[in-house]
Amino acid sequence: MISLIFKALIDPSSSLLRIAQFALTSHSKPFTRVRPMSSESSQQVFQLKVDPLTGNSEWVVIREDEEEAFGNSHKNLLATTSYLDMLNDSTRNRAFRDAIDKTITKPCHVLDIGAGTGLLSMMAARAMGSGEPTSADTKGMVTACESYLPMVKLMRKVLHLNSMGRNINVISRRSDELKVGVDIPSRADVLVSEILDSELLGEGLIPTLQHAHDMLLVENPLTVPYRATTYGQLVESTFLWKLHDLYDHEAKASDGVRLLPTGMDTILRVKLQQHPMHCDAISKEIKLLSEPFKIFEFDFWKRPDSHRESELLIKAIDDGRVHAILSWWMLQLDHEGTIFYSTAPRWITKASTGNWCDHWKQCVWFLPGKGICVGKGEQLLFRAIHTDTSVFYNLATEHTELGQYNHVSGDFHLILPPERIAIYGDSKWRFSMLTALRNALQERVQPLCVVADDSIFLTLIVANLSKTAHVISLFPGLREMGVKYLQRVADANGFTADRVKVFQNKKCLTLHDTNQKKVDLLIGEPYYYGNDGMLPWQNLRFWKERTVLDSVLSNDVLIMPCKALLKACAMSLPDLWNSRCCLSKIEGFDHSIVNTTLGACGELPPPHDPPLLPFFIWQCGEIKELSERLTIMEFEFSKPISPCYGKVQVDFSETGCAMDLCYGLTG
Repeated sequence: MISLIFKALIDPSSSLLRIAQFALTSHSKPFTRVRPMSSESSQQVFQLKVDPLTGNSEWVVIREDEEEAFGNSHKNLLATTSYLDMLNDSTRNRAFRDAIDKTITKPCHVLDIGAGTGLLSMMAARAMGSGEPTSADTKGMVTACESYLPMVKLMRKVLHLNSMGRNINVISRRSDELKVGVDIPSRADVLVSEILDSELLGEGLIPTLQHAHDMLLVENPLTVPYRATTYGQLVESTFLWKLHDLYDHEAKASDGVRLLPTGMDTILRVKLQQHPMHCDAISKEIKLLSEPFKIFEFDFWKRPDSHRESELLIKAIDDGRVHAILSWWMLQLDHEGTIFYSTAPRWITKASTGNWCDHWKQCVWFLPGKGICVGKGEQLLFRAIHTDTSVFYNLATEHTELGQYNHVSGDFHLILPPERIAIYGDSKWRFSMLTALRNALQERVQPLCVVADDSIFLTLIVANLSKTAHVISLFPGLREMGVKYLQRVADANGFTADRVKVFQNKKCLTLHDTNQKKVDLLIGEPYYYGNDGMLPWQNLRFWKERTVLDSVLSNDVLIMPCKALLKACAMSLPDLWNSRCCLSKIEGFDHSIVNTTLGACGELPPPHDPPLLPFFIWQCGEIKELSERLTIMEFEFSKPISPCYGKVQVDFSETGCAMDLCYGLTG
């Protein structure tokens, strides 16, 4: 048996959990935001810095000449992006290389929009076999356009490492800011670009292509890719149904709380959008109700339209209930149609093992409510609409009419992520919360209850359970949205809205705020609106806020949850590892210089360690647990926050490659 020692330390003064670890962690969605901007004199970027334990945030302006001051900040931010995963996608890299080599056969002017590390630009320069072009001749020139300043700096290092700096003209600016005769000497003959997300259009593909064809490209240019085609398939899935239909699942609960009262079944819902998801992970939970069907084609070689509609008749291949529409896309990278790249699930590609990557997934479009019941052979009317940046779907049986889909509604809706909708519809979770609160409120007369997080469920259940309770909800993330929501659902939950006070933008409650009464019950799920995709221990913000409120807590205050456990498990996640491992050469171009900046894992030089990044484990491809799930640390919320230390020996119970150490926080 092989063992390792795991140590962890939490330091409340720095709002960080420091971990001495012996393995890789996983990938994430970024919890920072970036706004690139430019000016005549310099390039700069706005970076939103967030303290996860306080919720405080500020926009920081990073200028081109401040790389040293913000170098670590750039690295931390880039490690949370999908750049590394994309560069590790060997199928993608090979397809683009083959298409570029086939398309660019002589010296010409190539424009690369969204150049990233400059990989496609270097492929184009190599395909031309060109030296440094003269200022009077654009033949053999590659213009690499990249608006994100930290990536521009990294690209220049990659180009220098590969001795390509003189072959490629790097412009740190948005492509729609470029002007022929000012930024580039002439219109480009060839466009190479990869500005695609899982939905295809979300990164601004259409407006980018429109501007490029209008202002930057010659007539009838060559392009890589040549075309993209989106496909769809109707499916039944109880798993997917739980992620969006709170109304019907809540109807089964017996706790008396109605997050979605009758007649207000859309006041709380998921966002009407394509939701990226690895559908192979839930293939056993999916029943296919149609064959795949083509939805839209987008040609890169001509100017695209901003708005189109498509209507199709789809034949059901089995009896069932359509809960969702799955979609994916296929790239045709060359004009002749011999080089392709697809994001289709494995049941379409017929591959026993797929090209797992996290930067592109399938997409899920949820149908309202319980979905649509269909019989085998029945025809359904499908309508798709795309705008500049999004695609919307609608579905009806042949006996009903398609409703007019309004994707911009003026009515109030509180939007929650699918995972939160599933939790609120879970009867076991609701019952455990109800039981704990009912016990906490017993024999308390006119208690003062404070909901410290953004839990609308706990707010409603306290007000419903105790008619004499005074309730204060802090709603640090929901703020005014939380107030509007409570005003609309209070009557249906058996109380008046004025029984709940919401203190917006209040960093600390005082006895003046509570009318000199101390808090009897402090509660939280914890859930903080807008902080999805955070590391598990960043929910210790509840402990931080409990500490800030210490002066207004009564001596016999009940705090729920009363403690949290940090758990860990050694796991083998080969797909995730391959997407995050160190880079060497990509199609002949050395990228080793980007490893530390992009947060690669593996053989990093000291003192560099891979980043700690959050991820849904069930979305990580192949999964195998190699050890028991161990408790590393306990956090006592009954006491103010203080430094904690944990140490545990991990014994491997299974053979395998320990690629990841995964953590979770439970209350």
